[in-house]
Amino acid sequence: MADQPQSRELPGTAGILAPEGAPASRFPPKGQPVIHTVNWEGLKTLYMKEVRRFFKVQTQTIWAPAITTMMFLVIFTVAMGRGNREMLGVNFATFVAPGLIVMGMMQNAFANSSFSFLAGKIQGTIIDFLMPPLTEGELMLAMVGAAVTRALLVGLALSAAMLLWPGVNLSMAHPWAVVWFGLVGSVFLALLGLLTSIWAEKFDHNAAVTNFVIAPLSLLSGTFYVIDNLAPAFQAISRANPFFYVISGFRFGFLGASDIGDTNMAVLHGAIGMGVVDVVLAVVTFLVLRSGWKLKG
Repeated sequence: MADQPQSRELPGTAGILAPEGAPASRFPPKGQPVIHTVNWEGLKTLYMKEVRRFFKVQTQTIWAPAITTMMFLVIFTVAMGRGNREMLGVNFATFVAPGLIVMGMMQNAFANSSFSFLAGKIQGTIIDFLMPPLTEGELMLAMVGAAVTRALLVGLALSAAMLLWPGVNLSMAHPWAVVWFGLVGSVFLALLGLLTSIWAEKFDHNAAVTNFVIAPLSLLSGTFYVIDNLAPAFQAISRANPFFYVISGFRFGFLGASDIGDTNMAVLHGAIGMGVVDVVLAVVTFLVLRSGWKLKG
């Protein structure tokens, strides 16, 4: 009819009509991205979602792990620190404290990143991660960033608690080592946790990795002892454990001494090696995410 508004087909839209008087616009072809740069807003939104998720239950996600790790300091100091026992030139409490701090950071980075995807798959909400306009790299960066944030908060809580324990001295000899090994250790476990959450199909799978991989590697990494006291075969095994380099390097930042090697250059080599490990693991995680393995089906 004459009084009805006329419509016209929008160019390049395969039959989509626009009302008369509406400005003509061209929709991108199917599959062509609209956001051509980094989606900073989406990345920030997912990061804040993950941070708020664990922060809402901070008693469980930050303070409880800090108290649990603090118990290791109390128990091992009482059991092994008697008689003014010294390691690397300091008392036992000061020796073991840095290792416990970074061990708590790494374990909680793993716990955080290994939860979201797995819970999404079990609860049927995984689509909330896959549908937003985020690339695999942005998705990985937000998840790892939130896990590292939790690790840093746990590390700060542990440091504050350990300063109250008699005999513990947390003055830093090499701040760069504290920052570097704390970050690369947290990123390493965050990426490993993300891979675990992609692979796992139930919480038992996640618990198996925690109990049979993460916990043994953490405890057998020189946290409570110097590997020079071990037999040569066990020293070689310890040096194949990436946790050893993170914990010993982090300790080097506080004490200025380490069992990685006799020189500071050996610690630097360990720092570079852990950086390479993180890069390789990040590439593997990115490729797995892009493939959609166990996420899209």
